[in-house]
Amino acid sequence: MVNLTRIYTRGGDKGETSLGDGSRRAKHDLRVEAYGTVDEANAVIGLVRLHVTGDVDALLSRVQNDLFDLGADLCTPEDGRKAEGALRVVADQVAAIEQAIDDYNENLESLKSFILPGGSAAAAHLHLARTVSRRAERLVVALSEAEEVNPEAVKYLNRLSDLFFVLARHCNDGGKADVLWVPGANR
Repeated sequence: MVNLTRIYTRGGDKGETSLGDGSRRAKHDLRVEAYGTVDEANAVIGLVRLHVTGDVDALLSRVQNDLFDLGADLCTPEDGRKAEGALRVVADQVAAIEQAIDDYNENLESLKSFILPGGSAAAAHLHLARTVSRRAERLVVALSEAEEVNPEAVKYLNRLSDLFFVLARHCNDGGKADVLWVPGANR
């Protein structure tokens, strides 16, 4: 478990930060951007949780914990000094997200148009979480082209944005209150 006795360290005052293996990187490094964006997605989930209860809240609580695992995974390079024994996202975490997608999608209205972000407050925030997780996924894929990255991390983020889409529809009365795109409506 983590034991934080001080919040600021002054270690980043010159534009660098420490990774999980102790190495230093610029704060604008692609790896730091990737796990920072995962953290941003986690913060958006915190907003979503203000608007949901029950099973959806419990699922999002689990996802928030998984995203800390993902951040730990991404902040420790695969070839770093402490790579052995590092916390990594595993296939079971991806499978749990897939199962949740299947479970929630089963009762949704079928789609006949693209959906505009909105509807209920929960759905609007879930769409924001979806777009932030997509950005995190793009950054992790770019990182994987430059450095070795756990492939389960990419899979998790890819499924996560799908989960947020399905949950947004669930929170919009099972899709009945989705805001549909009307192509060319304002021409």
